[in-house]
Amino acid sequence: MISTPDLIAALAADANPVRRLRPPLCRAGNWLTLALLLLILLGLLHGLRPDLTEHLQRPVFVLGTLAAVATGVLAAVSFFLISLPDRSRLWALLPAPSLAVWVSAIGYGCLTDWISIGPHGLQIGEAFRCFATLVLISAPLSLAMILMTRYAAMLRPALVTIVGSLSVAAITATALSIFHSIDASLMILIWNLGARY
Repeated sequence: MISTPDLIAALAADANPVRRLRPPLCRAGNWLTLALLLLILLGLLHGLRPDLTEHLQRPVFVLGTLAAVATGVLAAVSFFLISLPDRSRLWALLPAPSLAVWVSAIGYGCLTDWISIGPHGLQIGEAFRCFATLVLISAPLSLAMILMTRYAAMLRPALVTIVGSLSVAAITATALSIFHSIDASLMILIWNLGARY
């Protein structure tokens, strides 16, 4: 049997230098830059929704979109903070206020759309394009989050996954509210949180 000092010496002799992770805010900034580039690319390829100027005059739409952006940004920061073992899990509450506003706007939008959409209000073509946009935004952002945290010690994988999924869902919802006439925020939350948990 090997003694403890010999074991330590053997392990230290073969140890390679470890590259430190970038600070959480820096990694969150890099991820948010990627998200912004994806949104710009999608905007160039797809174009803005035709009725965007009309919707920008509705306070509920503006409030919901701003709350989704804030939730995406704050959840991304929270994700990179709580993925480290030395950070408090209370950082997961960082996006809670903006999430509450966003969910309230979703609820109000669902109620008013339920009342105003008739039997022919949703067409399969637009729903498919909406779902395709959802996948085109959420898949690369999710993959980037996984790659950016592959060296982090995941001591709370469920909490980290939920917060990361929330961030991706909020950014995707922002994209869809700008590029598509269907408000699919509820579908996006179910897609991103349900598919990962």
